[in-house]
Amino acid sequence: MASNGSAGNPPSSELDDEFELTSFRGDEPETDDVLANDDALQPEEDEDGEELFGDNMEQDYRPIPELDVYEGEGIDLESSELSELDIETRVAAEKAMRARDRSRGVEAGGMRHGLVYDEEEESESEGEDQSRKKRRREAERVADVDEDMVEGIENLEDMKGHSVREWTAMEGPKQEIYNRFKQFLRTTLDSKGHNIYREEIQKMCESNKQSLVVDYNVLCSKENVLAFFLPEAPNEMFPIFDRTAKEVVLSMFPKYEQIHSEIYVRISELPLIEEIRSLRQLHLNQLVRTSGVVTSCTGVLPQLNMVKYDCNKCGFVLGPFYQRLTDGEEVKPGSCPDCQSRGPFQVNMEQTLYRNYQRITIQESPGKVAAGRLPRSKDAILLADLVDSCKPGDEIELTGIYHNNYEGSLNTANGFPVFATVLEANHIAKRDDAMAVTNLTDEDVREIVQLSKDEKIVDRIFASIAPSIYGHDDIKRALALALFGGEAKNPKGKHRLRGDINILLCGDPGTAKSQFLKYVEKTAHRVVFTTGQGASAVGLTAYVQRNPISREWTLEAGALVLADKGVCLIDEFDKMNDQDRTSIHEAMEQQNISISKAGIVTTLQARCAVIAASNPVGGRYDQSLTFSDNVDLSEPILSRFDVLCVVRDTVDPVQDEMLARFVTDSHIRHHPDNELHGAASLALPQLQGTIKADPIPQNLLKKYIIYSKEKVRPLMVNVDHEKVASIYSELRRESAATGSVPITVRHIESIIRMSEAHARMQLRKYVNDYDVNMAIRVMLESFISTQKFSVMRTMRKTFSRYLSFKRDNNELLFFVLKQLIHEQAAYHRSRYGTDIEVVEIAEKDLQEKAKAMNIHNLAAFFDSDMFKLNRLSYDPSKKVIIQVF
Repeated sequence: MASNGSAGNPPSSELDDEFELTSFRGDEPETDDVLANDDALQPEEDEDGEELFGDNMEQDYRPIPELDVYEGEGIDLESSELSELDIETRVAAEKAMRARDRSRGVEAGGMRHGLVYDEEEESESEGEDQSRKKRRREAERVADVDEDMVEGIENLEDMKGHSVREWTAMEGPKQEIYNRFKQFLRTTLDSKGHNIYREEIQKMCESNKQSLVVDYNVLCSKENVLAFFLPEAPNEMFPIFDRTAKEVVLSMFPKYEQIHSEIYVRISELPLIEEIRSLRQLHLNQLVRTSGVVTSCTGVLPQLNMVKYDCNKCGFVLGPFYQRLTDGEEVKPGSCPDCQSRGPFQVNMEQTLYRNYQRITIQESPGKVAAGRLPRSKDAILLADLVDSCKPGDEIELTGIYHNNYEGSLNTANGFPVFATVLEANHIAKRDDAMAVTNLTDEDVREIVQLSKDEKIVDRIFASIAPSIYGHDDIKRALALALFGGEAKNPKGKHRLRGDINILLCGDPGTAKSQFLKYVEKTAHRVVFTTGQGASAVGLTAYVQRNPISREWTLEAGALVLADKGVCLIDEFDKMNDQDRTSIHEAMEQQNISISKAGIVTTLQARCAVIAASNPVGGRYDQSLTFSDNVDLSEPILSRFDVLCVVRDTVDPVQDEMLARFVTDSHIRHHPDNELHGAASLALPQLQGTIKADPIPQNLLKKYIIYSKEKVRPLMVNVDHEKVASIYSELRRESAATGSVPITVRHIESIIRMSEAHARMQLRKYVNDYDVNMAIRVMLESFISTQKFSVMRTMRKTFSRYLSFKRDNNELLFFVLKQLIHEQAAYHRSRYGTDIEVVEIAEKDLQEKAKAMNIHNLAAFFDSDMFKLNRLSYDPSKKVIIQVF
């Protein structure tokens, strides 16, 4: 052994070996003179003892050649095989010896793995400070971990039998994940060779944000191992990602830390979307993606993130303590390490760090809930910059970590330990029309654009609305216009004009009013269906309730708010109370809902089309009364509907027979076993009253509506304004004369909205006279249908030039011929008291009516399918038209 120190002084440490002392005693005769000289050089010692640390301390380390030698015993100095080791070989040998020592320690069972003590440690005195022993063991443990880290980062995919959470919590994999994600952020390029995340970071910093959105699909394509680890261990991965993103941001913008101290990585486009009702124990502590409608949200609160405490007895600052989201209680210190007291402790307000906290509730989207099921809801927690990113009524996609936390109230209710679950949000995306358009494939867009070039696209859309319902062409046109909608205006941001079209269906029972609503529910993009009997004022608008946990008032969204940018369907509209019906006045025109309850004063958006269905007062519609007398609705709410559709169940032998044939054939064709019975090949004839065009498949129609509402913004230029003004003045005059539905300025806006919707059907950017004429026709049909039977015929004559627009000549001639047949049959019944079986109409009578409509050729009408299917025949010798009942 080597000795480097003075032999005249006693050993400066009690940790010297007995082996060293023995070697010194053996050399005493040869070194007496040297030791004597050494004593002479040292100053005299104080009576209290020797001075170990003083001005002459370096004298203990001066070279003494006689003592600075190795003991010769046991060393083979003459062996020629010995050579000086280079550094790499020596490090490898030491590593092998350490591995051998560790394995021996494990086999012996007396030591923990990685802690091997030398013989020096066995000779330690019992008086050594225990804290020094602990620090030394900790240092050796960290050194051992560092060696494992070097071994582990060579292959991150090989988890060596550990779970993903255990593997990502180790120091070695942490460092490798950090390196790989840093490389990913710095080097990922798009198809054009641009650095994706360099541009994203630049945009983020320009807007002073602190969230960096990373597409999961891009991460999976570049770093598939990180993409595999992330959903399995998000609690361990996100802190590494956040730290890496912060370093990359600071390398680009060194002073950005003065704006935001933290940068958060948000993961978007996670491939698998889980429904709220399908979240199970399997998803705990994993990254999940779900969707729903925000029904309530709390205020933004400060949450303890890193807390420090002051000891009130000694003033020592304890901490930091990090508050975890899953902890049910606040993290508090047990005792003061300085004075060992157990409190009291007070929060250090200056050094404690907070973060924003908000709790929201998301509920399953109304259209996704299976029949007979109640919609499920789940609480979600928004932190940091995610707060206030959504409001009640928004439909969102939420990506977050599915946590569970302990709640004693659940155990009391269930009688056994139950954990409440909550979603910690990482990324939120609103699901609006723009997002729905992005989900369309290139093939879908090509098919939509190709479909819009069809000359009969408008008729095909009308024919696609509830094709299983016979007739009611006016209702189908109105519903199609409501689905596409007009364009909302907001001049200078001061006064908003709605673009949605409201429709009221009223008529006799059994005329498929509710079926029309159900078809719209399956076709429109975002729909909320409710009934008047089961809906209240707060259920339709919004209500305030007290949160059972925080005991604060929260806002809950109603049906109209949930249907924002969609359609709200209200069946049995006449069954609502007057007070409840009054509450939706503001929502139907201004399209917002003002709340002033329990200290909450706010305004919610309700930008939706309202389609309602109601029954007449007496059960059946009385044509001898006005619309206001038939329907128990006030004038203010009637004026808010753009189109009023009256559905009458009239007795017509020909029409009744054709309707019965249509219903029978429809039941046969749509039977589940129609292929087995060979009924699938049945071809239904083109029946009168149905629109003559090929219907569009429902899935394609839904995509067509979404695309048109997002991409097309029709403008009204070069239209005949005089025509709109003249029709408005005429309608006002007729309304005042008949005392029926009042005509207001809102009806002018209705014509404009329907013109824009008609142009949007053809994906046109400009509104022309063709669209205005169709809108006027729909408006007039709606207005005339609400009149008494006595004034309806005169009104049709007055506005015949508008009503005949876009009508087939055969339809007009059939309508006139049907009136002539009805008059003659009524005359025969009133004179003879019996029904006539055969009616003959002179051809000249029909020609006079046709000339009034500027139709001069009847031959095409006599050869048409409409003429033959209605049991009509023409006798050229007698020049009469024969109708057989």
